[in-house]
Amino acid sequence: MNTPTLSDLGWSDHFARQLEDGDTPARVAEVHRSLLVALTPDGPVRLAAPSGAGSFAVGDWVGMRDGAARVRLAPKGEIARKAAGRTVARQLVAANVDTLGIVTSCNADFNAARLERYVALAAASDCLPLVILTKADLAEDPRAYLRQAERLSPLVTALALDARDADEAARLVPWCGPGQTLALVGSSGVGKTTLQNALTGGAEATAGIREDDAKGRHTTTYRALRRCAAGGWLIDTPGMRELQLADSSEGIDEVFEDITDLAAACRFSDCAHETEPGCAVRAALEAGELEPERLARWRKLEAEDRHNSETLAQARARHRGFAKKIRAIQRDSRRRKGD
Repeated sequence: MNTPTLSDLGWSDHFARQLEDGDTPARVAEVHRSLLVALTPDGPVRLAAPSGAGSFAVGDWVGMRDGAARVRLAPKGEIARKAAGRTVARQLVAANVDTLGIVTSCNADFNAARLERYVALAAASDCLPLVILTKADLAEDPRAYLRQAERLSPLVTALALDARDADEAARLVPWCGPGQTLALVGSSGVGKTTLQNALTGGAEATAGIREDDAKGRHTTTYRALRRCAAGGWLIDTPGMRELQLADSSEGIDEVFEDITDLAAACRFSDCAHETEPGCAVRAALEAGELEPERLARWRKLEAEDRHNSETLAQARARHRGFAKKIRAIQRDSRRRKGD
């Protein structure tokens, strides 16, 4: 393929308005511990990251100068989660993604609760959720999985395919054409790397899933922006063992729009949907119009997002307070030296 132009890379007026005189635009293709690999019309470049590589995501646009990513241009949207484990931090996954391809398979890997998390993440990140159901050739009735995926939310588009069939994988071309960026997320071993190879012409190693529990082994070890044969871009991500939402309340509201609409019709604005009179949510449950399991999943995601968002806000406040204290000490030290 020829060296891409800025337009090919996804450059737009949104980013051009932010670029300062003297800076050159580049799109981040890889994020490593202390440096970035970025793409430009003149070819790939390696950039220092003065503010730390963790401040950038694959898919970001940066203004570069003198071999460094001087500034991160505000993205059109970013995919982020609470960092795995007990760490109180927000982890960037990707930026400037048009479509989030949520890959699962037509077997025991299919999990409605996990898919709802990903769809909420997509909605909170201003990208379209596309559920890609692999192993369709091995399923007795792949349409049953399609129906379940489509029922998750009106936002969802769902496809069932055999990732190993090039013609089947080509059905994803509309989401990775010129100027478009498709990110693939999902469990290990469900076919993300196979799809990546089909769309980019690559030959990355793949690993199958275990037959006993439908769980796979990691093959992708880091995120990277790769050019698709159709002219767009693909970001493949390592399988996520843990996806905790934070700052995603708007995305959760969109995925569970049926419940949020009911909650808005409750008699009391602070209704807990338990024993309060005039509760529209309880009325829908009793009438069989709302599944108890869906309500339980909504409650769980709402509580998780609220807790994580509050925890992250507290951590940010502590960081700002600590930084303010350090600056005060530095100012005091300079004054003493001047006396």
